[in-house]
Amino acid sequence: MRFEAITWERLADTLAAHADALEPADGGPWLRIAVDGAPAARTGELAESVAQALRLRGRAVLLVSTEGFLRPASLRYEYGKRDPDSYFGSWFDTGALWREVFGPLEPGGSGRVLPDLWDPVKDRATRSPYRQLPEGGVLVLHGPLLLGHWFPFDLSVHLGLSPGALRRRTEEDEQWTLPAFARYEDEVVPAGNADVAVRADDPHHPAWAGLRKGG
Repeated sequence: MRFEAITWERLADTLAAHADALEPADGGPWLRIAVDGAPAARTGELAESVAQALRLRGRAVLLVSTEGFLRPASLRYEYGKRDPDSYFGSWFDTGALWREVFGPLEPGGSGRVLPDLWDPVKDRATRSPYRQLPEGGVLVLHGPLLLGHWFPFDLSVHLGLSPGALRRRTEEDEQWTLPAFARYEDEVVPAGNADVAVRADDPHHPAWAGLRKGG
């Protein structure tokens, strides 16, 4: 895979322009974008930039983080607080994402999306109100381990880090998650399956491989 240097601003504008021209794959009225990557890749920053660029194009955008869809601590920590296999397979409530985020955006859906479900600090429901995403609106979902669940993304972006960069940029108390991301690379191959692969080893100088054909 060949990468070329790009700025974050240009990347966000390019992704927004491409998304703005897309038709939802399921024929419905809403677009769904993924910005996937480890926490060290700071997916929220690119997701926010893409969302802002889309808003400037007149699109309504709902930004959602998977951090708001963690399972309760009793389930996340069933095998200990630092079990990488649990982090990989059971920390994030994919069922709730299907039900509360993707379900309402299916053809004929209500467009009423729950922006978050669980507060991991207080370990209780957030009780956030539903958000209405009008027809023609765009969901931008960001966070780790997003690919491989058959989520119906119309555009998927993966922010990848080399093993060395991931280790350097991951906080010391989160180093235990590294085997989960190594497993993700082996089993899901996110850079190969995303529509857009971005190399983010240097947080100030990203590089990308362009838009995958058909993406």
